[in-house]
Amino acid sequence: MSREVIAEEDVRRSLAAEGGPRWELSGGQLVKTVACGDFRRALDFVNEVGRLAEEANHHPDIDIRYSKVTLALVSHDAGGITSRDLDLARAIDGIEPRA
Repeated sequence: MSREVIAEEDVRRSLAAEGGPRWELSGGQLVKTVACGDFRRALDFVNEVGRLAEEANHHPDIDIRYSKVTLALVSHDAGGITSRDLDLARAIDGIEPRA
């Protein structure tokens, strides 16, 4: 996987593209907040994110606030957003919080 930092304009283009990650660019990171319904479902969602992150060997920052989970992705070792971040963001988009 490439560790080359992607220019902000190209990141924005990827986010706007059909099939692109449904995340926002904020403070040089990809950020997404997911409403899960309650705390237990938020934990289930985070566990699934953790499984994907371990498979990718790339780990988001995770903040749980009762039923809302905020995720942030950036390749700290590369100093910005890389294809690894976009790929993991797309994978996380495939997780549906359980009812």
